[in-house]
Amino acid sequence: MQEEVKKAVAVLKKGGVILYPTDTIWGIGCDARNRKAIARIFHLKRRDPSKQMIVLATSLEQVAAYVEKIPEVVPDLLRTYNRPLTIIYPGAVNLPDNLIGQDGTIAIRVVRNTLCEAIIESLGNPIVSTSANLSGNITPLTFAMIEPEIIKGVDYVVQVRQEEVTEVKPSTIIKVEANNLITIIRE
Repeated sequence: MQEEVKKAVAVLKKGGVILYPTDTIWGIGCDARNRKAIARIFHLKRRDPSKQMIVLATSLEQVAAYVEKIPEVVPDLLRTYNRPLTIIYPGAVNLPDNLIGQDGTIAIRVVRNTLCEAIIESLGNPIVSTSANLSGNITPLTFAMIEPEIIKGVDYVVQVRQEEVTEVKPSTIIKVEANNLITIIRE
């Protein structure tokens, strides 16, 4: 796995786009601070730029660098939630404008996955994660389901877990307001 992390990070540092297994489904990713790489992902997926993508981080401390203030309820949510949980935070900062929602929000998931953690830590920045499909098409639950156009459109395909066929689901997504009001977006 270490060799795959090195290869993926080398591509990310050059502004490239990778296809990789996340803590949920296969994702398309790039350095979350690289505006051009983010634009490439929107283009590859044929995704409307007004739709947000998720950012993966390794800790709440890392999240704090990209939001004005972490709502008080978030640490408890992260500690007690038993599935991968993406939180939409108000007041995104220090990220390219094409990654931030029109309302100033950013969707971030603290990962619990050794591959993703190693990539993020080695890169030194969070990474983008969006499902490995063309916008509007079915979300691939296995590597074998990923459309050839997506595979050809990235700069590197991480060579792990490609044979897995376990049942996976996208993360739960909730929006947490500054006043701790919680809205479930996707369960």
